[in-house]
Amino acid sequence: MNPILRKFKTVDKILRASGPRGLLRHLAHKKYSRVQHRRYRRWLEIHALTDADRDTLRSAITALDHQPLISIILPVYNIDERWLRRCIDSVLAQLYTNWELCVADDASPGPHIRAVLDEYAATDGRVHVVYRAENGHISAASNSALELATGEFVVLLDHDDEISQDALYWVVKELNDFRDTAVIYSDEDLIDDRGRRFSPKFKPDFSRDLFYSLNLLTHLSAFRTDLVPGVGAFRIGFEGSQDYDLGLRVLEKIDETQIRHIPRVLYHWRVIRGSVAFSMDEKPYAHERARAAIREHFSRTGVSGEVFESFQSLHRVSYARASHPTIAAVVTTAGRRPREARLGLGENVEVIEAKTQNTRRAAMLNQAASRSNADVLVFVDGNLQFTNADSVNELAGFAMQTDVGAVGAKILSSDLFVEEAGVVLGRDLMPASAHRGFPRETPGNMFRNWQIGNYSAISISCLVIRKALFEGAGGFDAEHFPEDLFDIDLCLRLREMKKRIVILPHVELLGGGRTTDRDHSRDDLVKLRERWSRYAERDPFCSPHLKRDGSFEIDV
Repeated sequence: MNPILRKFKTVDKILRASGPRGLLRHLAHKKYSRVQHRRYRRWLEIHALTDADRDTLRSAITALDHQPLISIILPVYNIDERWLRRCIDSVLAQLYTNWELCVADDASPGPHIRAVLDEYAATDGRVHVVYRAENGHISAASNSALELATGEFVVLLDHDDEISQDALYWVVKELNDFRDTAVIYSDEDLIDDRGRRFSPKFKPDFSRDLFYSLNLLTHLSAFRTDLVPGVGAFRIGFEGSQDYDLGLRVLEKIDETQIRHIPRVLYHWRVIRGSVAFSMDEKPYAHERARAAIREHFSRTGVSGEVFESFQSLHRVSYARASHPTIAAVVTTAGRRPREARLGLGENVEVIEAKTQNTRRAAMLNQAASRSNADVLVFVDGNLQFTNADSVNELAGFAMQTDVGAVGAKILSSDLFVEEAGVVLGRDLMPASAHRGFPRETPGNMFRNWQIGNYSAISISCLVIRKALFEGAGGFDAEHFPEDLFDIDLCLRLREMKKRIVILPHVELLGGGRTTDRDHSRDDLVKLRERWSRYAERDPFCSPHLKRDGSFEIDV
């Protein structure tokens, strides 16, 4: 079809489905994607390894106290010779040299596979190959490769992908810096058949709720070797999501502090037919197996949660049916009575007014909360409206989870642009509304405008918390933050208590016209910086390669 005609058809389809505002959001989404693409091309230029960089890294490797053997697990099946060679060549090119490549050929019918693998094994003694007698698919093949491993850590590699030349160095450096490390994951991008790199995944530090939404660890991932057989290695029946299933089972045996994120693009995922990198529809069975793995993880850990299909075949967890808490909505009215029907709170929700037009907002909210004996408190702006009657139950279900602190939702303007979906802490600790200005449909980096995940804080516009936890944390600090930033301070105190701050983007509230971020007084910001200075260096839920202004644009 003629490209111009195709564009006209797309415009007509959008106008019919969503009207002029839908077209405006579509154009904004396209612009965001183009800008990110250009920014990543510039980022690649800035961060390209130079000869001087390689010399510096070789010197750093020599200085490492601990230089463990790293075993790279490579299951192979009938892949095109050029991709297999590029994959293995990326291992041979590693600056860190104490590695072994453990290859299992899964009875490939193509004769070129054995010829290529024999060639590499004969050329380099670090390449070990086993040939399986019959095809068993990727879990069985990975287990065969694992049997060859003698290293301290195993790194997972697919037969058509590549790792960066410095990948193993950064893995080993992390092991030197944090000796109790059990799992490592890095950032990644896509690479096409011409070697062009695009679509980076600049990941946050470990985010359990995002991990339940998608495989956060996927590439590059490394596991302490003795952990893998200890949890049952790669399970038959989970092919396509075998590494996701492995990560969930390992997570059950370690502390989250033993999971280390390397914020560097160390893995390049090949975009070819048959790969999920090409399309989420290439392996539809893999997504349901991932959800089955999450369900089994919940069963093993005693969690009463449900798992549903979400955007682009990803996953959404719900705890709404796990408990039936009593709920009280503390509605900020600024002098106006809340219109309960407009709020969309549903039935059986106690409504408490909190008139916060004065300078004692935190104290007024604390007082309003004290008037209820409900299990869950829903602090919500009276100008907003839930778009679904089950929304409050979804939020309350998360709030009732023992390890969860506060829960928030996605707040939309009347024309369906995002006003807030989480809070990012800037370098000066200035809170910024995450995804502000995004069209509702734009997934954003790591799909975080669509998928449940964690943030350092959420705002009082919609903040849901167990009443017992709210009281146990001391409520809002009305002494130090009487009017402003008490919501951010509470969330950071909850994080100190090892509680997760969660955003449910599928739970939406509609507001008025689009607004800008709140202004904060200098005195309040000074107090926030004094108390939470360690967040000035970095927000763990915003990659250091992204702007910390809530836009998640690549920072170049």
